[in-house]
Amino acid sequence: MKAPRNRLDRRAVRWWIVQALVVATPPVAVLALLTALIAPARTWLGLSLAITGALAVAYVVVMPWWRYRVHRWEVTDDAVYALSGWWWQRRRITPMARIQTVDTASGPIQRLFGLAGLVVTTASAAGPVHIQGLDRSLAAELAQTLATRAQAIPGDGQ
Repeated sequence: MKAPRNRLDRRAVRWWIVQALVVATPPVAVLALLTALIAPARTWLGLSLAITGALAVAYVVVMPWWRYRVHRWEVTDDAVYALSGWWWQRRRITPMARIQTVDTASGPIQRLFGLAGLVVTTASAAGPVHIQGLDRSLAAELAQTLATRAQAIPGDGQ
């Protein structure tokens, strides 16, 4: 199976960086505060801070670009293709005839960057196909296109 050809919007990298900072900053800040306040445990807390800080920096710097290189999507006349993940990569193919609903979704940070996600729901036990990090207007256009195509094809989605 060939990889889907379309990359996500490049702004997704900044969105993932902000998400990574939201996740990585609190443990580093707590360890820094504890290291400063608890003198008897400063050595061990400082070591924990250094390790956690290094892992946090690596996560914030590497993860967004890695995910950007992996994540892809494509819509054809017959199916929706999605490739996602960064450690564990997942390829999904959703035939047009199986599509039940198509939605767009965006959280506050995604909206800040003008991004949205596409959620393609089928009756599959694997759950819906998510394509995150699309331009908001492209996501809305794709949702409309997919809904129209799925309605035109007789199958499970009707």
